[in-house]
Amino acid sequence: MTTNIFSFGLGIGTQNKDGDWLEVFYPSPVTNLTSATFSALTENTNYTNLNATLILDESDLNRLHMGLLKAGNIEQAELASKLKSSTQPIVLCVLEEDSAPESPADVYLKLQLISHRLVKPHEINLTGMFGLLINTAWTSEGPIDVRELADRQLNARIEGKTIEVFSVDKFPKMTNFVVPTGVRIGDAARIRLGAHLGEGTTVMHEGFVNFNAGTLGTSMVEGRISAGVVVGNGSDLGGGCSTMGTLSGGGNIVIAVGDECLIGANAGIGIGLGDRCTVESGLYITAGSKVTVLDENNETVTVIKARELSGQSDLLFRRNSSTGAIECKTNKSAIALNSALHAN
Repeated sequence: MTTNIFSFGLGIGTQNKDGDWLEVFYPSPVTNLTSATFSALTENTNYTNLNATLILDESDLNRLHMGLLKAGNIEQAELASKLKSSTQPIVLCVLEEDSAPESPADVYLKLQLISHRLVKPHEINLTGMFGLLINTAWTSEGPIDVRELADRQLNARIEGKTIEVFSVDKFPKMTNFVVPTGVRIGDAARIRLGAHLGEGTTVMHEGFVNFNAGTLGTSMVEGRISAGVVVGNGSDLGGGCSTMGTLSGGGNIVIAVGDECLIGANAGIGIGLGDRCTVESGLYITAGSKVTVLDENNETVTVIKARELSGQSDLLFRRNSSTGAIECKTNKSAIALNSALHAN
């Protein structure tokens, strides 16, 4: 029997000098809790709130370990036991419902649920998340509040060491928290936490995947998957191409790419694509672009704005090399994608 509990995570957190959370690492977050597991959480910790974040001490972890064993949740019981040796704060985050996050610990749990493939992009409430996160330096000594970075760097130099700063951002790279099975990643710094990479996906060195976005299956990504954009199984994004994200002026159109699509090198879309669509290399289609729709004899049927074609399948978008007009016709050939490239 399951409860209606949305998720929980047991992990290790990092705080700044003021006690604010910079990040929380949840090795194995859980969804669809059993009633026995939820009882173990509530009866062996000080959990009282609807959505709560607790800091656990060794005594809490001992009780939780035994309670989870009794509940039959061996994986989480073993995790509780391992965390007893941590010198960093131990965090228990319980979300009884998928409401807007209330703390950085909530945000990090939800982002890791996406990257662990426990939920898909757009299936989880991330409203207001940016206001909860602290701008952080991601360094060779772990996350550091940017306001504390200069002192930490000076102290390191005095000790004859150097702190290398990899990025300054509210988001870390995904692979420091989650490495999904069955994927290849050319440059891990270009995949943000909260990305969803489907089994069989390859992201080449110039590929980029933002949070709450990604692939649902086997895909070759050599271009940019912006925030909120979801790419279907078997689709390829060519080198230098881009997808207009929900944070980049995408308007009210949800940008998505269906199955078995090809977006050519240096092309881009500001509309959704259905299945088996092709966008010619170098062609950028925005929602307001005028598109000449052709019949099977290449005769003009109508001229419409691209947004009216958003989400439709079996379309080929190209630019007329003589007139410069954007043209669209039925994509009968439906590009056969290279199966060898998709092999993982």
